[in-house]
Amino acid sequence: MIKSIIVLSCLVAIVSCEAELKVEKLFVPEVCANKSKNGDMLTMHYTGTLTDGSKFDSSLDRDQPFSFQIGSGQVIKGWDQGLLDMCVGEKRKLTIPPSLGYGDRGAGNVIPGGATLIFEVELLDIGNSHPTTNVFKEIDENHDNQLSREEVSEYLKKQMVAVEGQETEEVKNMLKEHDKLVEEIFQHEDKDKNGLISHDEFSGPKHDEL
Repeated sequence: MIKSIIVLSCLVAIVSCEAELKVEKLFVPEVCANKSKNGDMLTMHYTGTLTDGSKFDSSLDRDQPFSFQIGSGQVIKGWDQGLLDMCVGEKRKLTIPPSLGYGDRGAGNVIPGGATLIFEVELLDIGNSHPTTNVFKEIDENHDNQLSREEVSEYLKKQMVAVEGQETEEVKNMLKEHDKLVEEIFQHEDKDKNGLISHDEFSGPKHDEL
């Protein structure tokens, strides 16, 4: 289930955003008093498919809309960028390149590495924002404003344990590839290659104040 991966996407799917995102408006209501912006809580229905038409997830199948805070790193970058300026009731089709999705790593056995993702989405509601989780502060257990491999490793283990009971293939693969995920994070985030990730280097959810 894609939702279990979204919990960790701010850390394990951090990639550069060079390729182009394609946004198609399938339906726009005549009356639009409010449009989505960074920081809003959005409630969506969505269906995700690969380019060959195979479906990998859908909130409609579960009859359970998905809610998240846009612009805070809680979802893949293709969503954070492709769902801005959207009206309640609007429907869009997002074609998301790998660099704005799950990159070369993919997502377990559901989404292969290098996959282009296609989402048909409908915005159901724009709500008040909740405080953004300061992920940097949660990882930084010794409060030295730097993240070590040990701290990142322990944080990932805690997050994986939190969703392990779902017994999804995504979670199982994340647990198997734990050490690899830690190294991928440091390859991208440790810009000066000193073995530590500073607050400035960290691209996940964080507050300006430490």
